Amino acid sequence: MGLNLTQKIIKEHLISGSMETQKDIEIAIDSTLTQDSTGTMVYLQLEALDIDKIKTKCSVAYVDHNMLQTGFENADDHLYIKTVAGKYGIIFSRPGNGICHQVHLERFARPGWTLLGSDSHTPTAGGIGSLAIGAGGLDVAVAMSNGTYSMVMPKVCNIILEGKLNPPATAKDVILYILGKLTVKGGVGKIFEYSGEGVKTLSIPERATITNMGAELGATTSIFPSDEKTLEFLKLQGREDDFVELKADDDAVYDDTLTVDLSKIVPMAACPHSPDNVKPISELEGTRVTQVAIGSCTNSSYRDLTIAARILKGKKVHPDVSLVISPGSKQVLTKLSMSGALKDLIDCGARILECGCGPCIGMGQAPETNGVSLRTFNRNFEGRCGTKSAKVYLVSPEAAAISAIYGKITNPGMLGEDVFTDVEEFSYINDNMILRPEENPSKEVIKGPNIKPFPLNTPLRDSIKKKVVLKVGDNITTDHIMPSGAKLLPYRSNIPHLSNFCFSGVDPDFAKNCKENDGGFIVAGENYGQGSSREHAALVPLYLGIKVVFAKSFARIHKANLINSGIIPLVFKNPADYDKINAFDEIQIKDIAGQLKSGKTILASDKTSGRNLELILDVTEREKEILLCGGYINYMKSRRENCHA
Repeated sequence: MGLNLTQKIIKEHLISGSMETQKDIEIAIDSTLTQDSTGTMVYLQLEALDIDKIKTKCSVAYVDHNMLQTGFENADDHLYIKTVAGKYGIIFSRPGNGICHQVHLERFARPGWTLLGSDSHTPTAGGIGSLAIGAGGLDVAVAMSNGTYSMVMPKVCNIILEGKLNPPATAKDVILYILGKLTVKGGVGKIFEYSGEGVKTLSIPERATITNMGAELGATTSIFPSDEKTLEFLKLQGREDDFVELKADDDAVYDDTLTVDLSKIVPMAACPHSPDNVKPISELEGTRVTQVAIGSCTNSSYRDLTIAARILKGKKVHPDVSLVISPGSKQVLTKLSMSGALKDLIDCGARILECGCGPCIGMGQAPETNGVSLRTFNRNFEGRCGTKSAKVYLVSPEAAAISAIYGKITNPGMLGEDVFTDVEEFSYINDNMILRPEENPSKEVIKGPNIKPFPLNTPLRDSIKKKVVLKVGDNITTDHIMPSGAKLLPYRSNIPHLSNFCFSGVDPDFAKNCKENDGGFIVAGENYGQGSSREHAALVPLYLGIKVVFAKSFARIHKANLINSGIIPLVFKNPADYDKINAFDEIQIKDIAGQLKSGKTILASDKTSGRNLELILDVTEREKEILLCGGYINYMKSRRENCHA
């Protein structure tokens, strides 16, 4: 029986465990990436691990999220990341060099390498054949400190691509189609591996668009084979020596299979407020648009922006529309300038933003009250754009550009075939905004006054008795838990300040209720914690005294972040029990440490209603030890002390 591509890479990197679904495995990590929104916490945790030098082959610290410097906070964080990178031998990508995923794809990602990143869209590098996984910051810090990552072996599902896309259908429409079919929960516990004749028709930027938004499926990662297209891309980057051909064996076995006929894909849009609320654009035509944003780590490649420029050339942005464009990297921006495409974008009335995440994470360009924003991004959660009343649609650059001209959602099928002819790529490399360790030798790590210590939990007590301080529904995102945006992102390294805004868009009294009740419990529905990998969505509740989250189900990364923080994630054995619990019910879990050690079922009692609850603790033996120790940092310290005893 042959191996699929995922199994081949994992086998090459396997340190312990066996490649059986749902079994614990530990793999070697070749490379890591961080960005500044999560990076300050990662490096504070790395310092707490008390190591001299990182163990990975290549680690890169990017500054791409908190770009606005309206005060000292962001600049201080950037300086901290730069100096800590110099201390530990980490490559530093300066502000303005570009979005981590776009730059990493261009300059660092390698076929067959493992990559762990403190950003949920790290799977973007799967487009080049990397096994690229998004994780919480502490997991990334540990990976840098010892070169390994532990996880449960996911299922591997094969998505077979047949045929060829017919313009104006795009790679963005492919992943939107898959999201509409599988939903935002459809990838939990899975890796999606792409194969089939259709793969050969997609460029690396197109493949990266698909793997990028695989994160919205809840997948561990997505991956394409490494082939002639991969070599072609690496040659343009002057990195042909990094190429290795990678593909599944002909008799490879998968846990599940989905076939997608590319020739039948049509222009799609994800409607408010979820990436899986997908409809054909033909059903949305005529919807008035007030803002169009082209860019983000999903669609900011040279190819994407060149096609947008072709559509906009000689045209004028509709007077009711604000068009903003954020190139994915300095390389992309420079190539647009050299080709003349940048002039076409400027001439049409577009506003050119800095090479960074910008509007995607609410860092500027919030729409007006009740505005309708068409974006080439990956998430359209309510309020993420910075305006809670706005409606955000996710579309391809082609659909975004034509709609900016007409001021309404417009099917790009009206465009001529010449617009969609292949973009002629050319090589341009200038890494002068990338500081390698030898160029950034830092002896002193500089921390500004906004950088505060991260909270640490305590070892698990025998009994927990607390009130339910919040009850929420399904698909609560990390944006709901810990909002981002231009007002709060500068405080990502200041947990005490952030604590005042935890769940502020859901329940403005949440922080107050936690403080008045000495912490407590959260009760949630399905897919709790979907979206961004930000571990602040666990660290801030930890700071506020949250001990347990009861949910119908959890998103993968957030569940791991809760465990790393020492917060216990419990799933209702009987989902109907969710309906029977009310806010401010008092719940007691006796002998929680003993119950945790003995099995997967945890018994609790609702003292307010008198009902008993059965809950499932779906964790590995290693994760049990982490919870008993009160979090990953305590677990690592305990193991080290035992080793030296």
